[in-house]
Amino acid sequence: MRRKNKKQQCKVGREAEGSSSNRPDLAALFLALRDTLIEKPLLYLLIVIVEGSRWIGATLVGAPDADILAAVIEILRKRSAAGTATFLVKVKAHRGA
Repeated sequence: MRRKNKKQQCKVGREAEGSSSNRPDLAALFLALRDTLIEKPLLYLLIVIVEGSRWIGATLVGAPDADILAAVIEILRKRSAAGTATFLVKVKAHRGA
């Protein structure tokens, strides 16, 4: 992370911005993307399913956590345009009964 002397935390919003259970995890993804140089490869282990393919050619209007998703998609677009390797890997975080 570039911000060595800064706490890696942020407020993720009030109910007006969205209150889905994925919001904190999406905010963590955003912080990791924001604080990694565009030119640096990135491997990020997700515990939340980010259904990005469903947003291609669609609108985020009315989507839960659209503000964070839009910011994440924009950073991913820049990384892709720069040809930087970016891997988002879903890991199983909860075990069913």
